Amino acid sequence: MRRCLIVANQTLTTDTLTRAVEERIAAEPHHFFLVAPATPAPDEVDGPAAYAALGPSATDRAYALAQQRLDRALEHLRGLGAAVDGEVGDPDPLQAVLLTLGRFRADEIVISTLPRGLSQWIRRDLPTRLRKGCDVPVTHLVADAGAGANA
Repeated sequence: MRRCLIVANQTLTTDTLTRAVEERIAAEPHHFFLVAPATPAPDEVDGPAAYAALGPSATDRAYALAQQRLDRALEHLRGLGAAVDGEVGDPDPLQAVLLTLGRFRADEIVISTLPRGLSQWIRRDLPTRLRKGCDVPVTHLVADAGAGANA
């Protein structure tokens, strides 16, 4: 059984990621592990009223939002028949992946981001940093522009 680590936050339930999971399931049995780094989006850092109920700090709000997205994604992917587990990870997505790889031996890492110009992770060159920092093949998926701003 192949083991695939998926790193995503705002793009966890996009059609792009769903198709990638379906393709992998159709090709051969897979076990997926989702890690949703608790990365605050720029509009979450200053704590607008829309996020205030999620926690007193930007870190608390980022964790709560990532947990909500992760829960929806786990339910969605299990509904497709995927064997999947997951967790909210470190706010630094590279650190989140490295910590997860210590517990989940992956055959592939799939990183799902927002498009260039919207994605903090692309601005920080996360796909390349993962390729250089992990001895695991990395696939970079780019979600449609309507998905959100920190992945």
